[in-house]
Amino acid sequence: MRPSILRSLKPDIIVEMLEMAFHCENWDKLLNTSDILYSYAQCIYEERQYYKAKKLPVPLVNMARPLVYYYGFSHLMRGIAYQKQGQYDQARESIDKYAELGWMEDLGEEGMQIVEEFRFLARANGFALDILSGKTERLAEYVVFLKNNPEELLPGLDTILQAALRHGLNVDELLDTFAEQAAEFGEYEDAGNVSHYYSYCYHLALYHKQAGGQDKALKYVMQALMLAHQSGNDRNFKKCMALFESLREGATEERIRQFEERLRGCLT
Repeated sequence: MRPSILRSLKPDIIVEMLEMAFHCENWDKLLNTSDILYSYAQCIYEERQYYKAKKLPVPLVNMARPLVYYYGFSHLMRGIAYQKQGQYDQARESIDKYAELGWMEDLGEEGMQIVEEFRFLARANGFALDILSGKTERLAEYVVFLKNNPEELLPGLDTILQAALRHGLNVDELLDTFAEQAAEFGEYEDAGNVSHYYSYCYHLALYHKQAGGQDKALKYVMQALMLAHQSGNDRNFKKCMALFESLREGATEERIRQFEERLRGCLT
């Protein structure tokens, strides 16, 4: 993309596009849009360096946040897309790129704070990537991290469930440890946490199905169904219906009645 076009872009709109692609689980779009945001940030940074070298006034650019945010966010979203697609080596490369952004010049106090935020996210996502890729020996360390950083607990438990499904782990005791905090997940209202809560419930249903816990699996798939409907995600809604049908044979009449009532509620 030509520099003249890149300079005309509105980075905050690109951020919104990335967030929408994430919520819709459109990983290819997430990758492509991340590349655009990265190219924009790189173009503006190089332009600033050029004007500084020439001792000329640096052109003002209309951005809601410091430039370092857009640079880091592009790598963060790219890493998430790679992780969701199971491309763990590429995901780790992306994490490495936003783990340390202190090399950027003229960060200022706000910029340095953003650097620290991305450094923290790199640590959290590094843990998640290790667990998913089979380094389950880090699970105990990850649990300590989640206890010390409760804001990461919901996506963290979802990651642990995915790893348990992938690598055949029994995490019953771990789930019991966080049962009290997990009971509060349903109180979240922002789109990001609703998306994480759907994924958590869906994977928890799969986990209990795999372990033979039919009733618990049915309970959580119905919760996931409502969250998919709430977020307007038809793909996830269909996945939940398919999962319920795979469990129907072991469902009580009461569970089936509850499921049908929830479906009727979605129609209205």
